[in-house]
Amino acid sequence: MASLFVIRGRDQGRRFELDQDVLSVGRDATNGIQLHDTEVSRRHAEFRANGPQHELEDLQSSNGTFVNNGRVDRHRLRSGDRIQIGRTLMIYTAPEESLTVDAAGTVDIVGVGTGAAARIISSVGRPESGGTGGVVEGSESPWLARAQSNLQIMYRTALAVSHTLDIDELLDRIMELIFEWVEADRGCVMLMDPETDELRPAVRRDRQSAGSEAISISRTILDYVLERNEGVLTSDARDDERWEAARSIVTAGVREAICVPMQGRYGVVGIVYIDTFTPPGRITLHPHANKFTDEHLKLMVAIGHQAALAIEDTFYYSAMLQAERLAAIGQTIATLSHHIKNILQGIRGGGYLMQEGLKARDFDVIGRGWAIVDKNQERISNLVMDMLTYSKEREPEKTAGDIHEVIGDVVELMHVRARDANVKLEWNPSEPSPPASFDADAMHRAILNVVTNAIDACEHVANGRVTIETRTIPEKKVCRILVSDNGEGVAPEDRAKIFSIFESRKGSRGTGLGLPVSLKIVREHGGDITLDSGPGSGTTFTLALPLSPENRVEEDERSRLVEGNDP
Repeated sequence: MASLFVIRGRDQGRRFELDQDVLSVGRDATNGIQLHDTEVSRRHAEFRANGPQHELEDLQSSNGTFVNNGRVDRHRLRSGDRIQIGRTLMIYTAPEESLTVDAAGTVDIVGVGTGAAARIISSVGRPESGGTGGVVEGSESPWLARAQSNLQIMYRTALAVSHTLDIDELLDRIMELIFEWVEADRGCVMLMDPETDELRPAVRRDRQSAGSEAISISRTILDYVLERNEGVLTSDARDDERWEAARSIVTAGVREAICVPMQGRYGVVGIVYIDTFTPPGRITLHPHANKFTDEHLKLMVAIGHQAALAIEDTFYYSAMLQAERLAAIGQTIATLSHHIKNILQGIRGGGYLMQEGLKARDFDVIGRGWAIVDKNQERISNLVMDMLTYSKEREPEKTAGDIHEVIGDVVELMHVRARDANVKLEWNPSEPSPPASFDADAMHRAILNVVTNAIDACEHVANGRVTIETRTIPEKKVCRILVSDNGEGVAPEDRAKIFSIFESRKGSRGTGLGLPVSLKIVREHGGDITLDSGPGSGTTFTLALPLSPENRVEEDERSRLVEGNDP
């Protein structure tokens, strides 16, 4: 199945399956593919199935659609194409219609004298510099025609390897290009297993059918190629005694083969092997005609080198992604362990007070201990809910509701916390309540996190105050929820990371999950969160929420957007 893999942008690392005949892409949540990119239009483009592949059509987007750095209105995609929409860059991959088959069990490494094309008649190493030699005598020179053809092949090979991140698709494409250029009957690629240093079949291709006999490759040939790092052209008849006594080869036929190393920057990563069989009848008509030449061998060596470089890059990219994942996992475990440890210490402290109160039958001490336990139970519950919300991609379960009712529940829940922090919590709803469609539970958590952050910002401020108000903009079909505090404000250098995960200015009391979770929830609703703040002047968070599910917040509704992890 065709798919898109995001390699740059806010959705980096996500994979989208193109599992429908027509699939739209854009910012709007109603698209089959939703991108959280402010430079992407609400309905930006469409993917239309065309056999195993797709056509991409731009839907008159504001910033255009680009394929391989060129702007397109409609484009037939090929596997490996790079698609840029807004600031998001994606790789398109699709199954190719080919005769490539699973190589496992269909390629054998055999000893000498088992019928493989084991007589080396030519060998070529990888050239240190470009050039094929020879002098151009005129524009009609056969040498020039061959050179132009070879240049075109190398260009297409370089293009293929630069656009493909999946090794199997890369090798499939390489074999397809080789079969377009040379009259090979069979071919395969064998890669070096890094653990055993043994060659293992990776991909095989047959010109006629996928069910032919196993390919037998001479161990002698492989050892020669790997030890000398040279490509070889072999034949089981040329320069053989039987060539003069034509009767024997008239009945047996001739098999020719080319085997070249895949030499990368750091070593040989595998080999490319192709062969062809000349039937007896053709030998009688053309007794000295060979399908493979030294020119084929030289170009195969160059193709093998290009493929090896691409494979090394793919291995490096995969290792880099794995290292980033492990680093992120390590940071997550360390951060969460620290927060959970602090919460458990609070629970232990509260439990100790309750235990002492029970011994002394002092209900005041028991009450104080229980208050500490209850507070820390709430903290760990909020931590778990924020972790689940942030880590999971979800579609909001939108229903018609009253946003004022949700805000009222948050205010009631946070009233005690604000009182304990000596912060005045004010709620000024607009009249009447705007009709809206949203996921009530998700929006409750988003607003709760922002209000909690505002109360915490006022804890060390005299006459701390947090104000919540709503404003409806009918012509924009947008409801704004403003949460303002008179705290210390946010310094300019902190704005860029305030919505980044695990970034907190609260020390051990903060998890760094609250605001990122709120931003994620609001964006899943097609809205956004903006920030207006300065040192010593307090902070106002504005949650802009579309009033209907088919709308999204437009760019002119945004104030200065803070994107801590934007590429």
